[in-house]
Amino acid sequence: MRTVKTLLAGDHFVRNDLLADALSALPDVTFDFREVTLPWPLTPFGPVAEVDEASDAEDALIEALPGVELAITQMGPFTERVLQAAPDLRFLVCCRGGPVNVNVPAATERGITVASTPGRNAVAAAEHAVALMMGALRKLPQLQRTLEQGAWRSDLYAYDECGSELDGATVGLIGYGAIGQRVSRVMLAFGAKVLVVDPAYDAASPPEGTEVVGLDELLGRSDVVSLHARLTEQTRGMIGADQLARMRRGAVLVNTARGGLLDYEATVDALESGQLGAAAFDVFPAEPLPAGSRLLTAPNVVMTPHLAGATRQTARRAGSIAAEAVAAYLAGRAPVRV
Repeated sequence: MRTVKTLLAGDHFVRNDLLADALSALPDVTFDFREVTLPWPLTPFGPVAEVDEASDAEDALIEALPGVELAITQMGPFTERVLQAAPDLRFLVCCRGGPVNVNVPAATERGITVASTPGRNAVAAAEHAVALMMGALRKLPQLQRTLEQGAWRSDLYAYDECGSELDGATVGLIGYGAIGQRVSRVMLAFGAKVLVVDPAYDAASPPEGTEVVGLDELLGRSDVVSLHARLTEQTRGMIGADQLARMRRGAVLVNTARGGLLDYEATVDALESGQLGAAAFDVFPAEPLPAGSRLLTAPNVVMTPHLAGATRQTARRAGSIAAEAVAAYLAGRAPVRV
């Protein structure tokens, strides 16, 4: 039976014990584990040397990596400096949608294969998007605050004050990957009509139960618009003042994707003017949200601090997807998420 020296560089979410359990279930192999526990999320991530969204732990990795063939991490900063100290490393799994905290060109130069675990948080992120959407439609934060303030506001039953339903609404999804597809299934189950904007689909072959349209048409027809696109140079700032003006007056906007997709100053303007009826956000242009942000005083906003993917199932799923990649590597097959 083969023994593989393996570094587990987990954190307080994707924990080392979860990674070890997933790997230990693989047959015909024994793992000689070394462990480094990174401080995220108790300590926020940030840029480290030339990589992004990482824990500042280069020295800890450098100390642990000699002799290691296989490494699994979520927030480890696998910079050029770290990779130089890992002459035996051959396979690295980053338990995220993409290896933003890994210098992939430097790894490639050294013959190190890099894999990631996209889809690990799709269920959690989709459910969170739906929760935010419903919270905004039914004004849940505002209603809770009335009770916390000792009031029993039966006047909020008035037609002009009460919320809206998803049944019969038109929901526009910008981006139709793993998360958008799950949101779509929930919307259809609620009785909503689903419009989709995604370059992978066209009007001639829409996903089942949906209608593929252009962005302007989606904005003009939707009661709710939910963002699920990747942040690229093409999508950065794709929803600005002009796009918000094209939306139905009183519509709801949800962003659980990336803050860079949306002009938040224009969004607050639209909330204050009533052009937007409500908005819900899990992502922001600057994180943490600055103390003086206008979002903190804008009307009809539901917000959470970038936690859409934070479920225990997501953490365990990251380990199981990583273990699948390791199994392929050990069997001499090309892992599917390289």
